[in-house]
Amino acid sequence: MATPMRRTLVALHRATLSSFKNAEGSLDVRHPVPLYLPVRTKKRYFVPPAVGLKGTKREENPEAKARAAGLVFRQQYFERPINIACTAGIFDPYIPPEGDARLSTLSKEGLKQRTEQMRQSAGSQLAIRKIKEHDSQFTTKSFAERAQEMFMEAHDALTQFNKEKLHSLVTERCYPEMTRGNRYKTISWRFVESLEPPKVVHARCPDMITKGNLYGQVTVRMHSKQILAIYDRFGRLMLGSEDQQKDVLEYLVVERHLVNPYGRWRLHGKIVPSWAPAKDPIIKTVMIPGPELRPGQEFEALNYEVPKPEAVQWNK
Repeated sequence: MATPMRRTLVALHRATLSSFKNAEGSLDVRHPVPLYLPVRTKKRYFVPPAVGLKGTKREENPEAKARAAGLVFRQQYFERPINIACTAGIFDPYIPPEGDARLSTLSKEGLKQRTEQMRQSAGSQLAIRKIKEHDSQFTTKSFAERAQEMFMEAHDALTQFNKEKLHSLVTERCYPEMTRGNRYKTISWRFVESLEPPKVVHARCPDMITKGNLYGQVTVRMHSKQILAIYDRFGRLMLGSEDQQKDVLEYLVVERHLVNPYGRWRLHGKIVPSWAPAKDPIIKTVMIPGPELRPGQEFEALNYEVPKPEAVQWNK
């Protein structure tokens, strides 16, 4: 009795397994096989060779080795960006005569300077003609006054740290020259009066890159009285004085991109003659060493004498 029952159960089990296999085959059910990829172990690192070490040979082609390691060198561009809104300098700069604003035109040296200026004015007349072809409203008399107003507005914007207005009044070459080193300083500037009316003394019309790309550069002579005082970040006076007026003789260079219909005249630089006097030295604030005080002890300045430095013999 047990043997037929056992046979029956085995046959039933086989029939059940065959039915499951037929169902999987009809549904095409496949169990996912786990994939183990050695990703972390296959990482390659490119270590550049050491520079300047003795006993090591430098790789001849490090770029090829980096490509073999799976890295790509970033392409390096050795190109300098240029700005075509203004030129990079002053073309054929004006040479101020020595002793300008001091010599009379009736003296012998004054007459020599006057004749030299007449010789230089030939090239300026040709440049003014070219400028008038692109700027019909250009006149030497009105332009000098306009340049002086531009100079005053630019310095007012500099004292107020108005960058947007300053960019509209000076060129990209002149902007860093005016703002360099003024980040933590306080500037007090004021235009008092004009000692002589400003006048155009020099004009040039150079081209850049191509022949028709013209730029107009006009030099304006300005003789005026100004007040300048510069304070450091602690409020200590570094240069000048707010109560002292100084006579200033300046040669301003104003430039415009003539081909650009939306171009405007802006300050481009300043010509400093070789015979100009040296600038005033910067006033430095130094600490005088005092006596060592104990806690609670007061310093009596009237009874203290500043020690003099000892004489030092310097060997030649």
